[in-house]
Amino acid sequence: MSERKKLSLILAAFLAAYFLPVANPRVGLAAFEALAMLHEYAREHVLLCLVPAFFIAGAISVFVSQQAVMKYLGAGAKKWVAYSVASVSGTILAVCSCTVLPLFAGIYKRGAGLGPASAFLYSGPAINVLSIVLTARVLGFELGLARAVGAVAFSVLIGLAMAFLFRHEEAERQQGFVELPEEEGRPLWKTTWHMAGLVVFLVFANFAAPRSDGGLWTVLYSIKWPVAGLALLSVLVTTWLWFSSDERQEWGESTLGYALQVMPLLFGGVLVAGFLLGRPGQDALLPSSWVAALVGGNSVGANFFASLAGALMYFATLTEVPILQGLLGSGMGQGPALALLLAGPALSLPNMLVIRSVLGTKKTVAFVALVVVMSTLAGLAYGTFAG
Repeated sequence: MSERKKLSLILAAFLAAYFLPVANPRVGLAAFEALAMLHEYAREHVLLCLVPAFFIAGAISVFVSQQAVMKYLGAGAKKWVAYSVASVSGTILAVCSCTVLPLFAGIYKRGAGLGPASAFLYSGPAINVLSIVLTARVLGFELGLARAVGAVAFSVLIGLAMAFLFRHEEAERQQGFVELPEEEGRPLWKTTWHMAGLVVFLVFANFAAPRSDGGLWTVLYSIKWPVAGLALLSVLVTTWLWFSSDERQEWGESTLGYALQVMPLLFGGVLVAGFLLGRPGQDALLPSSWVAALVGGNSVGANFFASLAGALMYFATLTEVPILQGLLGSGMGQGPALALLLAGPALSLPNMLVIRSVLGTKKTVAFVALVVVMSTLAGLAYGTFAG
């Protein structure tokens, strides 16, 4: 960062602190909400979500060969293969918009094309099978189906659009990976087994409690800790048996690198989001009643505002459904509801800050704009059909 940019940031922070109306009760409430959101985020999403994700990202960087990533997700891979792998991988992980970030950074830095990496970045939090099922059960089958179809289509369309918009820069970046020497590694099945253990632990350790008894989700929830424990044990044993001390050290250093890159931006973003918007169901600097008033009906403005508000807010996995239930009860239109469902889980203010550190400002703006605009159009179309 240049000295001029540092000075600008310091000046902006000084002016914000100098003119902050701390005597205003709403500012005090917003400050409380910012700290409360950070507290909840630290307690609920760091140890079992982010930390395993950092280890998976580090393992991708160290143990997964460059050639394997290039074969399935690189520019030379067949499009249907690359986008299928990216979408399916995101669906299996079913993580929130922040937990997906170190995984996205890992495959992107390892050689995945911008298009497939963007598809993975969107699909991870958006194509969550449990969230879609919960949407259908709580908010109605039609809205659940529209969310499922829209999320799957968006992951591919956004990836293709990103690949097209930055095709010249991407071709130059991919050339650097093509010129890398062939790597000699351990048997593929060992790497796959080790990575699978990490992924299974991440998925089951964060498996949310079902809203009602009975069914597959109840069975899976009842065995979450035994399965997560066995997966963790498998990771520890295979790490000790199959990897050298140098490889284990390199894995630790890579994991720490991702944590140092992501955590400060995430924590800062969570504080800002909490200060402006508050926790779900709580008011902060911007009253939730304003949001409810702006998303009624099915106008372009209502759908756009719902998409933009969803993109800025932070949704933990599954929390978007009860939030939408409350907003729909306050008069939110069906179209804006879908727009928020398509944009909200995949984006958040903390998420954008980290994406920028990986892709740069221009690509981040393009990704966010694609999600918001496409969500707006999908909401407008669905609202017209549902109305």
